[in-house]
Amino acid sequence: MQALLDVILPVFLVVGFGYVAVWRGLFSPEGVQGLMKFTQQFAIPCLLFRAIATLNLDQQFEPGLLLSYYGASGAGFVAGLLGARYIFGRDWEDSVVIGFGCMFANTVLLGLPITERAFGEAALGPNYMIIAFNAPFCYGIGVTAMEIVRNRGGRPRDTLKAILNAMFRNALVIAITLGFFVNFTGIALPTALTDAINMMIRAALPAALFGLGGVLVQYKPEGDMRVILYVCAISLFMHPALAWILGRTHDLPSEMFRSLVLTSAMAPGINAYVFASIYGRAQRVAASSVLLSTAACVLTAWMWLSLL
Repeated sequence: MQALLDVILPVFLVVGFGYVAVWRGLFSPEGVQGLMKFTQQFAIPCLLFRAIATLNLDQQFEPGLLLSYYGASGAGFVAGLLGARYIFGRDWEDSVVIGFGCMFANTVLLGLPITERAFGEAALGPNYMIIAFNAPFCYGIGVTAMEIVRNRGGRPRDTLKAILNAMFRNALVIAITLGFFVNFTGIALPTALTDAINMMIRAALPAALFGLGGVLVQYKPEGDMRVILYVCAISLFMHPALAWILGRTHDLPSEMFRSLVLTSAMAPGINAYVFASIYGRAQRVAASSVLLSTAACVLTAWMWLSLL
């Protein structure tokens, strides 16, 4: 438990700094929007680009790992989408955002440090393999579903065009695509460029967390608590439980199985709010779900860890 607190408490402190700064008028809401734009479109894409460009795909690629994780993740999206629509009566656009939050786990900020503290740095290979496909998979499903519901009644050709435009304008998807290109071709990047990317990366997560805290001042959970708790339940219990079952079905090695379950058990990542912000829908649900589920993750991650 102490290890989990050592990892997660600093995350909360940075979020709290952002919240207090905006709440007390030390940092403007407009500044928060600019900060979030910087992290979403520049710093976090640099982080993903470097991680994928340097990933050893030959050693870490395991179809059963990916099928187990993303089978459970996709089921979380369906449960979130249909639950938001038919249990809570949200419109389809809001439901897509809520479903996105149910499937996009915080694989980097929480999944990596918790796995490292529990099993050592050598155990992180399967985590990186999951991370490599996380944004393309989740954004691919989320953008496709959103564009379908936004263009319902229109021509299929127009819907497909909207999906492709949205995907290839997404900075995260572009960064991941470029990362795979560098990885596969073995291109050596200039030292000056890699140093600049590394400088951007160091700012990515702290700035994103500080910005999230500022966002929470605007989006409080009044009136949405039931759906927020629903997102937390799917993310923290349903996703890892299904991943556990699928991982056993694929007979994964123990080190991959541990990374699978722990990564699946992480709270929704900040990209849940990023996606909501892109479309301007269910932002209060997304922001509050990230905060509350991350707090609950202190206990739920310890529970899943004790079962491994």
